[in-house]
Amino acid sequence: MTVPVGGALILGIETSCDETAAAVVDASRVVRSNIVASQAELHAAYGGVFPEMASRQHIRDIWPVVRAAMDQAGVDWQDLAGIAVTRGPGLAGSLLVGVNAAKGLALARGLPLIGVNHMAGHLYSNWLHSAGRIRVPSLARPESEDPGPPFPHLLLTVSGGHTEIWQVRGHGDLERLGGTLDDAAGEAFDKAARMLGLGYPGGPAIEAAARAGDPSAFALPVAETEGRFDFSFSGLKTAVLRQVETIEAAGEPLPVADLAASFQAAVVRALVMRLRRALKAREARAVLVAGGVSANGALREALAAAIDRPLWIPPLALCTDNAAMIAAAGWWAFVGGQRDGMDLDVDPGLRLG
Repeated sequence: MTVPVGGALILGIETSCDETAAAVVDASRVVRSNIVASQAELHAAYGGVFPEMASRQHIRDIWPVVRAAMDQAGVDWQDLAGIAVTRGPGLAGSLLVGVNAAKGLALARGLPLIGVNHMAGHLYSNWLHSAGRIRVPSLARPESEDPGPPFPHLLLTVSGGHTEIWQVRGHGDLERLGGTLDDAAGEAFDKAARMLGLGYPGGPAIEAAARAGDPSAFALPVAETEGRFDFSFSGLKTAVLRQVETIEAAGEPLPVADLAASFQAAVVRALVMRLRRALKAREARAVLVAGGVSANGALREALAAAIDRPLWIPPLALCTDNAAMIAAAGWWAFVGGQRDGMDLDVDPGLRLG
């Protein structure tokens, strides 16, 4: 694949769940703009995302967000090489807003349209030059000479809807090694937070509460999956519920901080154990972590201590849903020759690889 060194600007659009986002990224993988309109406060009262409300809010926000991204980048439509948009996985109504907006812009401006897998976006958040690197000594050189993560590498995707381990041998060449058998890690965080009365979104709430807690206060289980690279968090979630019920039945105050810390430690232990197992079984020159849960500080610290390869984790702003990652993934698809037509449709269950 011949990769241009700069100048090819991609507009990315992301509306897979409850963030309306747009960004401009250039061919050297520099983020020129990255605008995110969050709906977290809107959905907090429901303890999770209310799909119809999410899609309606996307309709209100999409054009102002796109205009803001273009203005922040200081570019006009003729400067763009293409428009990348998330087509799945995600909420169908939310995805439709972004895809239809991208289609309209592509048609009106005569620009190529590139449909992107949301999880591929999380992967490519590690390719952006603004992405933070943890313990990567080989990168002591100018960004213009930075080729990105080396192949092959292992990828841990850990978010509200996905917890998977992949071997990535090249652009578009991925093999799924394992994934969750029930809840994703982010979903488990949300459910545990609800049990502890910590609100939504659960990941940041659990992490904040855990700072004052003892991670060894409760012996919560980490499910074994018989030597495979799969995960299971349903037993852990049930264990937290049983602890809450027992303590409340005894009329004792709920030790929220200790329960949060113990739960977080169990999730982190499960993620690190499976990743280390995969490293023993598969060739990997580096480890990449992506998805909303990769923002968790305890997970970052544990991985930095346990992984003996160069470890790539995006900065916090690129861990959660954003459009810069979609533009980055779209750019690699664009130089690989992908072009989608006006019949591009959303796929809420779209798989990576």
